[in-house]
Amino acid sequence: MPSLLWDVFCTVVDNHGDIGVGWRFSQGLAARGQRVRLWVDDASALAWMAPEGDPDVQVRPWQGMPPTGLAPGDVLVETFGCDIPPDWVLAVAPRPGPWINLEYLSAESYVARMHRLPSPVLNGPLAGRTKHFFYPGFTPDTGGLLRETDLAARQVRFDRSAWLHRHADGWQGEPVHNLFCYEPAGLPAWLDRLRAPDQPPAHVLVAPGRAAAAVRQHLGPATQHGPLRLTWRPPCSQAEFDEGLWASDTNWVRGEDSLVRALWAGRPLVWHIYPQHDGAHHAKLAAFLDWLDAPPDLRSVHRCWNADTPQDMPAHDPMDWVATLARARERLLAQPDLVSQLLDFVAATAPH
Repeated sequence: MPSLLWDVFCTVVDNHGDIGVGWRFSQGLAARGQRVRLWVDDASALAWMAPEGDPDVQVRPWQGMPPTGLAPGDVLVETFGCDIPPDWVLAVAPRPGPWINLEYLSAESYVARMHRLPSPVLNGPLAGRTKHFFYPGFTPDTGGLLRETDLAARQVRFDRSAWLHRHADGWQGEPVHNLFCYEPAGLPAWLDRLRAPDQPPAHVLVAPGRAAAAVRQHLGPATQHGPLRLTWRPPCSQAEFDEGLWASDTNWVRGEDSLVRALWAGRPLVWHIYPQHDGAHHAKLAAFLDWLDAPPDLRSVHRCWNADTPQDMPAHDPMDWVATLARARERLLAQPDLVSQLLDFVAATAPH
């Protein structure tokens, strides 16, 4: 496919997941020979998330009116339905030309039904234009997941022991839990179980932000609690975040981007799904666990971790989940990744 100029729009709502996906997507396009203008209303997180940047990705501020004299790109992408104002669409989107709404990730059945459907604009200044829904997903009838072309090779070269000796303070071979969560109701009980005197040694890598605040609220700032040792992680690049997932025995992840990265890690995982006020996240979580073909104890742990009130987490051994996650990863690797599928879609729909 020839090199095109993509305008990717992103609004940072909270927790940096929006810009995290936006950057990975933009960098994935650049790695395949495309040029990208990433328009974002708050790019501050990229200072630690992507400190090296990318020469083929221009990060541009998105606020107010579009810059004067802006040359239209070839493809327009709005991530997570960020609702690009008409004046921006008129400024950056060629007519005709592909206009993509890159949607949220879900394993629910509507994703396959909605994937690639057109959405014509019937009135207003954009009347006559059409955007298309593009849904990431876990099955071949969806848009797939973000995956770098060199991911497998980097994982083969990865030295787990060396990484943990550098990043896990005082690690001596004990099991490692990577904790990246919001404030799950079951967190205090989970921490209390790990630090009980009769438990074997365990090490928790605590992500900065909400996870660290929740742990500190229960345990305080100390790093040693009986057999439990904590490492307070600093903000890190996406590459280093991925390596932490590869290095850990169990990954407790949250949101969308870290779930996908944990699936590529192939290690046992527990997903803290983003809570919604209407409870819709429970159906979304159940659909994911069905796709995963999760065993009963993994389902029970997810229900407790994502419960609205504290619940006793059932006894479980994450090592029993290794085969389940390995099978899921193999299914995903057999499918085309999201960027490859979107490039094919644009090539088929772009005007000639």
